[in-house]
Amino acid sequence: MGNLSTSLKKFLQNKNTVTVVGVILAIVVLYVAYTIRIRSSINPVSVPYATEKIYSGTQITKNQVGTIEVPPSMLEGEVITDASQIIDKYAAADTVIPEGSLFYKSAVVEKEQLPDNIILEYPKGYVLYNLTVNSNSTYGNSIYPGNYIDIYFKAVNKIDESDQTQLTAAADQVILGKFISNIKVLAVRDSTGKPVFQNLDENRTPAMVIFAVPEEYYILLKKSEFMQTYDTTLIPVPTNESLKDEPADLEMSSDTLKNWINNHTYYDVN
Repeated sequence: MGNLSTSLKKFLQNKNTVTVVGVILAIVVLYVAYTIRIRSSINPVSVPYATEKIYSGTQITKNQVGTIEVPPSMLEGEVITDASQIIDKYAAADTVIPEGSLFYKSAVVEKEQLPDNIILEYPKGYVLYNLTVNSNSTYGNSIYPGNYIDIYFKAVNKIDESDQTQLTAAADQVILGKFISNIKVLAVRDSTGKPVFQNLDENRTPAMVIFAVPEEYYILLKKSEFMQTYDTTLIPVPTNESLKDEPADLEMSSDTLKNWINNHTYYDVN
C-alpha cells in the first residue's frame, strides 16, 4: 500500500504527466460541451404554427393553431413557443399571419391592444357613445372597462326674469335624477385616444368613457349634450353590477327626465 502511495505521489509530481492529464481532461470537457451544443441545435423543438391564414384583428382560436417540430436554428426573433400564449389572443392591427407561419410576439396581442377593439364588444343595433370625463368625474380613475355605470342627468331650469308670472320663484330650478342604468363600459381613453389603463407607468388622464346604448338612448344623450341653455350635465356613477353573476339589463331609469328632454328639444326623424 505504501509503495502504491509513493508511486502515485511521484506520478503527480511529474510535470509532463500532469500536463498530459490536463490536456486530456480539457479535450474531454470540450468534446462533451461540443456534443451537447450540437445536439441542442439539431434536436427538433415543438412549436405552434398557424394552420390557416389569420387576418388582423381576428381572434385566434384553438383550431387555427397546430404544432410542428423545427430545428432550433429556425427560431430566430421572438418566436412564441407556447400555444397558451396564442390561443384566444388577437392578430395585431395591420398584420396578417400566413398559413404555415410561426407565431411572433409582435403579431399576437391582447384584445385591449387593438385600436378598434371596442367594435367587438356591443350588440347589433346599439350605437357607440363617447362621454366626456376627467379624473374627478371618474372618481379618481375608478371607472374601468368592463365596469357598469349609471348615468345621472342634471339641468338648470332658469327663471325668466322678464316673465312676471315667474317672479314668485325663489331661484332657478335644478333638475337632477338617474337617467340610464346598467351601462357597460367598453373603454376609457385619454385625450389622444390611448387606453388609460394599458400602460400604468404613463399615468394617463381619462378624457372619455365609451359605451354602447340603443339608438333611442343615444339620441336622448346627444340631445342633453346640446341643451346648453339649461347647463345640462351627464354624470357617470360607478356601480358594483359587474360583480354579479348576471348583471341587470340596461334600462331607462326615468321617463320623467326622458319626457322633459324631449319636450325641450326637437328631433327630425326624416
